[in-house]
Amino acid sequence: MGVHSEAILNRKYMEMIKLLNIYLNHFPRYEKYALANNIRSTAYEVYDLISECQKRYHKKTSITQLDITHQKLRMQLYLANELNYFAFKDGKKDEKVNASKRYMAISKLIDELGKIIGAWINKLKELGHF
Repeated sequence: MGVHSEAILNRKYMEMIKLLNIYLNHFPRYEKYALANNIRSTAYEVYDLISECQKRYHKKTSITQLDITHQKLRMQLYLANELNYFAFKDGKKDEKVNASKRYMAISKLIDELGKIIGAWINKLKELGHF
């Protein structure tokens, strides 16, 4: 992956984590230290793995772990959506909040990250490193 691609990946991640932290701060109070904390930890782990993949010479194991952790994040957000946690504001359910809009916004960023990671994996396969 070239320097330009790394910059795009880092920028997309920063966009995603900023928005995600805003949404997680609105989750129900009883979930602040459960699912919300788990999502936040997984998101930070994704960033750690991005950094690791960018620096390792042999990337196969690291990028596979990145792909798996990215999928975990996607599934945790899906669970939060199914539990209707994106409909909360300041820890309380708020009928004025457009939960589906919030979920779609964060899902779009997660999907974009996934596409970049997938392209990175495909590039490594082309080069015979995977």
